[in-house]
Amino acid sequence: MTLLHLDTDIGGDMDDVCALCMALAWPEIQLIGVTTDQEYDGLRAGMVHHILELAERSDVAVAAGTNVDAMRYRIRPGLPDEAANWPTPIVPRPGPIEAALDLLAASIRRGATIVAIGACTNLALLEQREPGILAQADLVLMGGLLDPVRAGFPQWDYTYDWNFQQDVEAAQIVLAASDPLLVPLAVTVETALRRGDLAALRAAPPFGPLIARQAEVHDAEYHNDALAQTCANVPDDLINFLHDPLAVAIAAGWRGGIEIERAPLRVDIEDMWLHLRRDHGGKALRIVTRIDGPAFDALWRRYVTT
Repeated sequence: MTLLHLDTDIGGDMDDVCALCMALAWPEIQLIGVTTDQEYDGLRAGMVHHILELAERSDVAVAAGTNVDAMRYRIRPGLPDEAANWPTPIVPRPGPIEAALDLLAASIRRGATIVAIGACTNLALLEQREPGILAQADLVLMGGLLDPVRAGFPQWDYTYDWNFQQDVEAAQIVLAASDPLLVPLAVTVETALRRGDLAALRAAPPFGPLIARQAEVHDAEYHNDALAQTCANVPDDLINFLHDPLAVAIAAGWRGGIEIERAPLRVDIEDMWLHLRRDHGGKALRIVTRIDGPAFDALWRRYVTT
């Protein structure tokens, strides 16, 4: 059984919802805590509570983390239309940032794997409050772009990396203070939530109808299927990438087609962007370098639809 704590910016890109639902459905995961970042006065924490209520999981501790107006973030992220994405109004669950840091610290001391699928702000603030605590953490970070994306997938560069680039100082602090496993953008773009998944999702409570609802809204706004015109390995019914669910699966021990390398990296901030570079004089970090995307997609579908 994997004890797991999710640190998330749920409520933006819908893959955070997909990740939380998968974590709750995965039999070998015991989700013990969720903290949020880039908060809108507890609205993201309220979204977490909504999903926990669907799962009838009142045992999971939730705390609202760093607020969006904290002057730390590259941009102020908006939130998709609430009425379109959620079946009932979301009740905000605000709280002091110290409660979120306390919850993160408690999860680390319990031996939980911390999976950060948003900006690194909460973790950096915790390290600054309790120097050395991240060195004790089993930490999985979804973010970063080190190696080029493989041919046939979107040829994105580091500017497409939301999680590390949204608070570059925090990412640099966390990478320096911990021994994380990085799940970078170059591998997460090999996953896919597809229109062909929607029928099974709609018929699979408690999570499937919510995911399908948000997927349809996302599809209508972003039209990610257009990527298939220039990317041979992208399905022509693509709705979204499953960046964050992949990180959760790897944290839970899934290793289907996974390759992990430990490589020395230099972490620099240049012109307000975070750069990861291979450098023999850098700190050795663990990086997921290859996945089996279709195998993961099937795994995710199985957990959220059964």
